[in-house]
Amino acid sequence: MVPFAGYSMPVQYDSVIAESKSVRDRAGMFDVSHMGRLRLMGKRALEFLERVTTNDVAKIPTSDGHYSLLPNPAGGVVDDIILYKISDEDFGMVVNASNHDKDVAWLQDQNQYDVVIRDDTDETAMIAVQGPKAVEILAGLAADGDGLRARDMFGTLNTEIAGVPCFAARSGYTGEDGFELICEAARADAVWNSLLQAGVAPCGLGSRDVLRVEAGLPLYGHELNDSMSPLCAGLGWVISKEKEFIGSDKMAVVREQGAPVKLVGVKLDGKRLPQADMFVSVEGGVIGRVSSGVYSPLLECGIAFAFVDPSVKFGTPCEIDMRGKAENGVIVNKRFFKRA
Repeated sequence: MVPFAGYSMPVQYDSVIAESKSVRDRAGMFDVSHMGRLRLMGKRALEFLERVTTNDVAKIPTSDGHYSLLPNPAGGVVDDIILYKISDEDFGMVVNASNHDKDVAWLQDQNQYDVVIRDDTDETAMIAVQGPKAVEILAGLAADGDGLRARDMFGTLNTEIAGVPCFAARSGYTGEDGFELICEAARADAVWNSLLQAGVAPCGLGSRDVLRVEAGLPLYGHELNDSMSPLCAGLGWVISKEKEFIGSDKMAVVREQGAPVKLVGVKLDGKRLPQADMFVSVEGGVIGRVSSGVYSPLLECGIAFAFVDPSVKFGTPCEIDMRGKAENGVIVNKRFFKRA
């Protein structure tokens, strides 16, 4: 257990490798109750959210959601979020734990739209169930198993899991199928224990980081921050070209001129663990720095994200300087794993 964003969080239950393989092979679950859960309600909620997020909120169908960003005026990112449309005047937002207080304050500062911003984090819990068998296992515990199975990615429904009312969203942070479940905090143990009895492996922060890097998913503070354009991290697909939002003028300039760096993957020949801020070199010249690094049980080698010169192509041999020793690798797409 370690302190994290004001919570006591499990790094691992079994081992990072065993937990990672459980999620890839069958199903694992993460207590992600530390993440912030907000509700934004009011007649102008849609108008407000179009202004303070980068993706096209008006395109979200009811009972669906999408990945998005909270931009700042400089063209950087306050946080990355998931937004769910409950109704035309009611939206749910999940934010990162480390940015929780900052995000709430930011949203309140931008709120000239009479939107009610309610923080449900302390009253609720959130459990992510991930893996190729996750949906079938959940369907067997749900009051509406067919409804769970029928949801597309980011689709949501209200159902009961093991008798506990849950808001279930088909989303996650591992590259696998699965759902994130939000329920009353006082009843979360019943949901967790029912999943445990159904054979879902409990997983901690260690395997969560491994799985998200394998899947090519960014983490705020590593691949996203207040000063760097999210276009550098390859997130142009969640930045609308059709609306004005906070910082949209700055992002449009970066889109037109090209990002000064780009986020790529680095696959090492060996099993050593690359770490943030290690230098990446090609033919003896530094081309960038590592932003995240893990040992991948799936690929049985060290892998990393790195921000590099945009001219560098996939397939380019490279080296990472690990405390004075060069580890050989190759520049690759940051999506190391993609479920077929």
